[in-house]
Amino acid sequence: MKSFQTERKFSYRDLFYKLILFVATVTIIVYFLPKEGQFNYQFEINKPWKYGLLQASFDFPIYKDESQIKKEQDSILASYRPYYIRNKDIGEQMIHKFQNDYNVSLRKILPSVSYYYYIEKQLKDFYKKGIISSSDLSQLHKDSLAYIQEIDQNTSHELAVQSIYTTKQAYESLICSDTLHFQKNLLQQCNLNNYLTPNLTYDAKRSEALRNDLLEDISWANGFVMNGQKIVDRGEIIDKRTFIILNSLQQEWDKRSETTTEKRLALVGQVLFVSLLIATFFIYLELFRSDYYKNRRSWYLLFSLIIFFSVISSITVEHLLTSVYVIPFAMGPIIIRIFLDSRTAFMAHIILVLLCSISLRTPHEFILLQSMAGMVGIYSLRELSQRSQLLRSALLVTCTYAILYLSLDLMHANDVSQLSTHIYINFIINGILLLFTYPLLFILEKTFGFTSNVTLVELSNINTKLMREMSEIAPGTFQHSLQLANLTAAAANRIGANSQLVRTGAMYHDIGKMLNPAFFTENQTGVNPHDQLSYKQSAQVVINHITDGLRLADKYDLPQVIKDFIRTHHGAGVTKYFYISYQNEHPDEEVDKSFFQYPGPNPFTKEQAILMMADAVEAASRSLPEYTEESISNLVDRIIDSQVQDGCFKECPITFKDIATVKSVFKEKLKTMYHTRISYPELKK
Repeated sequence: MKSFQTERKFSYRDLFYKLILFVATVTIIVYFLPKEGQFNYQFEINKPWKYGLLQASFDFPIYKDESQIKKEQDSILASYRPYYIRNKDIGEQMIHKFQNDYNVSLRKILPSVSYYYYIEKQLKDFYKKGIISSSDLSQLHKDSLAYIQEIDQNTSHELAVQSIYTTKQAYESLICSDTLHFQKNLLQQCNLNNYLTPNLTYDAKRSEALRNDLLEDISWANGFVMNGQKIVDRGEIIDKRTFIILNSLQQEWDKRSETTTEKRLALVGQVLFVSLLIATFFIYLELFRSDYYKNRRSWYLLFSLIIFFSVISSITVEHLLTSVYVIPFAMGPIIIRIFLDSRTAFMAHIILVLLCSISLRTPHEFILLQSMAGMVGIYSLRELSQRSQLLRSALLVTCTYAILYLSLDLMHANDVSQLSTHIYINFIINGILLLFTYPLLFILEKTFGFTSNVTLVELSNINTKLMREMSEIAPGTFQHSLQLANLTAAAANRIGANSQLVRTGAMYHDIGKMLNPAFFTENQTGVNPHDQLSYKQSAQVVINHITDGLRLADKYDLPQVIKDFIRTHHGAGVTKYFYISYQNEHPDEEVDKSFFQYPGPNPFTKEQAILMMADAVEAASRSLPEYTEESISNLVDRIIDSQVQDGCFKECPITFKDIATVKSVFKEKLKTMYHTRISYPELKK
């Protein structure tokens, strides 16, 4: 018997698919990774630090808080005098304009020349003290400035803000004076606001230069933190100074991420790191799980889970949506374990945890917790057949998180009061989200074409519609399938195969007989319709139960793995009864074997091989004239050795040792099934 580990031929097409998958995976993960330089910590003053030990990775200043900076700025800016330029020509022009208007039109309005002298004097006084715009005065009051620096040609001197007028203030002062008991309405008729305009203009260039010179004297830092210096440790209360240091560290990280060179270097580092991890996973699959390459749905499942959890963790960390410990990372290895195997589940989980860890500033704690939780998830849910198993697994994962985190907390805490408590709420939420693995399995089955043990258990229920119809239409075949289910499950358990899979496959392998049940001996009640048919016709009727079974499987939407049992339980063998009978009747004719041959293929899994052996042995055992240990043993050896000799298991990963073990199980079970009973004596009268 050839080894199932045949040498694989090199294929450029497979290489192309692998490269596309590799590039796509790396690109998506790197795209969503938080950009280097972002400060991914959440902290509050007077609250405990919920991460591990934080040390400075570079020198940085301790920036003063805003209130302290504002106080120092206000103190320095108290001596600040903004510059204003006086324009003497404006005052002279406005007074000259008034004089001209008075001679032309205002003389008629004003009854006395005293009005003229009064207005002229007031205008000269206003322009001497200075008039500025209302917006400038508002800004001076807002900045709490009492003086300005007036520039008059090449000289400057201080000018009190309270002595300066705006055009509105000057106008109100002009018409509201009671010095000579002037009539207010007469002054209003003169439109005196036409002669009031600002003659002090803000000199922005000189003022800002002076302001910047004053502010440069302020020290924005209040000490330094050196590279390697401890900042805060787990459980320590964040006091005001620590809060300021953390804010300073955040500012420095933001500054360091602003340069294009550093962004490019960070991107190159992320690409190399992710590529190395994904390449490691590819190498693992190539060396230890090369059979997954034949079925691309295994690729898609593995890399979809890796990409999904990597993207979710990156988004959560970058946008500070919630704690990363809320994400149920153990769901990934549990799903892979259910559909594939434990080793691949563990390897994929470690790769995933390492990928997600680069999003965090303290990855060692994350790696420890998630690695242990993943191992517990894989171990506690090796086969999922009941919902209670998932509940137990979620509880164990939650307890693992809590106990491991508590142990780390105790090693770093100086006092019990420093222990973090809020993190355990995240672990509970994580466990609750882990329960959603159950409905998610159904979606993944439909998406990737896998079949979980939960589905197999549901299909093996004899109360399903197809099983009930089989028990009514073909009761003999139904009983044969039940016997076969028990026989194959026992053998599968002994050699480490999937017992639930082969049990369910045995239940459905002969459903094609439901369309013509009377043509099969287990359903006959005295009349044999084969007596009216030729051997070739009878062979075709029997062979057709394979294709009929596949049609029924499509109609009832049975999984592909069950269809494989229907196709392979006779392999590419022949209907020996009709084939040999035809040869005996036509000894001189060269018989075309294809008329009597099943369509195949031969079994290509351990479970299918077990079913083929059990089907042939159980059917043949019904024809034994007597059931003794010797006759049963000889029957089992003869039939299975004949299948091995015919090459039925050449493409199947089953060993001679496995076949010997299956033989011994069949012998034990058949002896138990056909054991003789004690005859009870009749009561003598």
